[in-house]
Amino acid sequence: MTEQSARSIWLRPERAARGPAPEYDRDRIASAGVALADAEGLAAVTMRAVALALGAGPASLYRYVATRDELLELMTDRVNGEISYAGLGGGHWLDDLLALARESRRVHLAHPWLSEAGASRTSMGPHAVDYLDHAMAALADLPVGPRVKLEAVGILNAVVAALTRAEIEQRLAGKTMAQWQRAQAEYLAHVVGAGRHPHLSAVLTGTPPGADEEPAEPLFERLVTRVLIGLLHPEDTGRAGTSTRASGRG
Repeated sequence: MTEQSARSIWLRPERAARGPAPEYDRDRIASAGVALADAEGLAAVTMRAVALALGAGPASLYRYVATRDELLELMTDRVNGEISYAGLGGGHWLDDLLALARESRRVHLAHPWLSEAGASRTSMGPHAVDYLDHAMAALADLPVGPRVKLEAVGILNAVVAALTRAEIEQRLAGKTMAQWQRAQAEYLAHVVGAGRHPHLSAVLTGTPPGADEEPAEPLFERLVTRVLIGLLHPEDTGRAGTSTRASGRG
């Protein structure tokens, strides 16, 4: 790999300053990769498959992207561009971050391969930077340090990815989240019945059947809210009653 291709794709110009106009561009290449991943899964996305989808020879794609990982970066940024920021900026920081989390969840569910692709990504694309900037705008007036803010958004992204991945996996298995929760509750009830897990038994004792079943969307909202308030200090939320409810106090 040359020194030029070793640099982040986002630091390299899309086309050379001289020479003929390129036949393709990054957005078209990314769109072809996204269409393949949406239809057949991430494993179907290879340099050869994307080139064929574009009607090009496999070798020609390397003029635009140096590796498959770069292709995944383009695809990830392409779908991150689907996140909407409408309605942000006028409310409480928690409302804005929850709105961002909902949008991220929507994009993850629309593109089930996104979490897998993102796990191997090493750099943020332009649309991911836009997302981060909107998150920092939501937290601009919160009296916590910049490192805390950046860490909180990083953890938020990880939580969104984990929750949506679990939701997608249950869908692929033909189950709803409530059905999965019911199966887990039945298993735990059976296990603790043997008497070898007294602390877990104490927590579960007296819980009515089905009490822990919760549709995916409210479960997502509740868990993300608890994470954000825990990370960004309940005493600083400035939102009456929210920190008490979400942190389980009172």
